[in-house]
Amino acid sequence: MQRYFVLIIGFAIGAFDTNVDARAAVVEKGPAAIQELRAGKRTDANAAWWGFDAEDATDAIQGAIDSGAKRVLIPNLGKDWIVKPIRLAGNQELVLERGVNVVAKRGEFRGGGDMLFYAKDVTNLTIRGYGATLRMQKEDYIVGIVLKDLNWNRWFGQYPKAEWRTTLGMRGCTNVQVLGITLADSGGDGIYIDGSGAQRFCQDVVLKDVTCDNHYRQGISVISVDGLTVDNCAFNNTWGTPPSSGVDFEPDTADQRLKNIVFRHCRFDDNYGDGIEVFLAHLNGSSEPVSMLFENCRVTSRRGPGIRVTKLGDDNPGGLIEFRDCVVDGAEGYGIKVQDKSTKSAQLKFVRCTLRDVARNRNYQANWAPIWLHANTAKLATTFGSIDFIDCVVEDEHDRAVVSVTKHPGVKKLLEVRGTISVRNPHGVKAELEEGEEKQNLTIKPVGGS
Repeated sequence: MQRYFVLIIGFAIGAFDTNVDARAAVVEKGPAAIQELRAGKRTDANAAWWGFDAEDATDAIQGAIDSGAKRVLIPNLGKDWIVKPIRLAGNQELVLERGVNVVAKRGEFRGGGDMLFYAKDVTNLTIRGYGATLRMQKEDYIVGIVLKDLNWNRWFGQYPKAEWRTTLGMRGCTNVQVLGITLADSGGDGIYIDGSGAQRFCQDVVLKDVTCDNHYRQGISVISVDGLTVDNCAFNNTWGTPPSSGVDFEPDTADQRLKNIVFRHCRFDDNYGDGIEVFLAHLNGSSEPVSMLFENCRVTSRRGPGIRVTKLGDDNPGGLIEFRDCVVDGAEGYGIKVQDKSTKSAQLKFVRCTLRDVARNRNYQANWAPIWLHANTAKLATTFGSIDFIDCVVEDEHDRAVVSVTKHPGVKKLLEVRGTISVRNPHGVKAELEEGEEKQNLTIKPVGGS
């Protein structure tokens, strides 16, 4: 038995040595391969050709990206690639091998807007990283860093307070694909999508099989985009500074846009803020119409609420925001909250959506209800409505209203609130609605009832 054990250990060591030799060979052939790349004899590059430094691999990755190669590989060398901020390039595919970790270097990223990977005004970029991770140092940015110096600790200094240290940022980019990668532990957002001075929006961005986990501000912030498809992605465990949402749509200026946006088969789990937040206070009547679809998405949270659509006032753009076949399950706060939604702004639809065991914490919000319609101020929206609940279902066990209304005295009655909500509740069906048009057009009934 002992002999077999020794043989197994020996085989494992031999295999490891072979791996080390293979990796060394990749690094060793680097100078010649780089010359071939510069001479146009090859179109691919391996970041290890620029030399791998286990303490700071920035120059290797940046050198490979800046080489102009059509395809850049970051190989799995058995150690993390520790880097300072990396600037991405266009007309390039960046491939991270399975098991690769690109990690923000401790003590760096002191600039409030420093990003691990950053793309500005680039076209035709693909980042492919199934089984790979981009990771920052979230706790360091919150509390500073402590270094051990011999047998005693000393403070190296606090990071300046900021909420924009993002894992992957894009500004003014066109035709970008991000596939399979995990982004974790940022001091801001997992992903940030915005315009630039040259182009006020990103265009044609695809995120597929991406996970954003444990970010400080948002899993993903979408500021300005025309053409965004997000498929089978997860945005989880956001906590730190508000809004702390899974996804937050929040343009900063009226010339930005939210157009042709589709989220399909996505999950938003255990975020301290809303799983999905749409905040349009800074758009106005001159802005492009909004067009957003969430299909077969799921929100769960032991920490926060579900879906919030807010600040679509009288002077906001038209368009359509639709949630189709979505589920909010087990949220601490409301399942759906619609706030300051004018009848003059974009239409809002919830189609075949299900709320299950939501608003569990009675102390979480002012109105303890699965659906909260909140006309908070007459300054922004003098009317409230243009909301459809089409064949939606609420499953609840509490003795309370399924829909609750909070209305500022200056706001007219709810208008154009339409559709059918079926309720499964052992205490029966209740709603807090005023007499009038909204009650005639919105039917709230027991499951299977009429």
